[in-house]
Amino acid sequence: MAETKPNLEPGQVVSLRNLVDYQPGAVVSRMLVFKHSGTITLFAFDEGEGLSEHTAPFDAIVTVLEGTALVRIQDEEHMLSEGDLIVMPANVPHAVAARTRFKMELVMIRE
Repeated sequence: MAETKPNLEPGQVVSLRNLVDYQPGAVVSRMLVFKHSGTITLFAFDEGEGLSEHTAPFDAIVTVLEGTALVRIQDEEHMLSEGDLIVMPANVPHAVAARTRFKMELVMIRE
């Protein structure tokens, strides 16, 4: 796996929510870090958009940067809002649905 460096200057202070923009009727993503040890990706969901149920081979940590979303893990639903964090375990079905315009940071830890 090729590793990439973030498109950020070392020591630069940035607002995560300003690094990805909404697009009407879409989910927009921006990968900040892609390394063998894991990835950091920002997402912006327009209201009503989402990620359908899927699994991932590694644990994923979602931090809500803006808005609200329903996160389903297995059969359990969680309503998240700005500042909330949830861990989606590896190999467990999960889905994300934006209830309002919604931005999140996704950190995937590879083992």
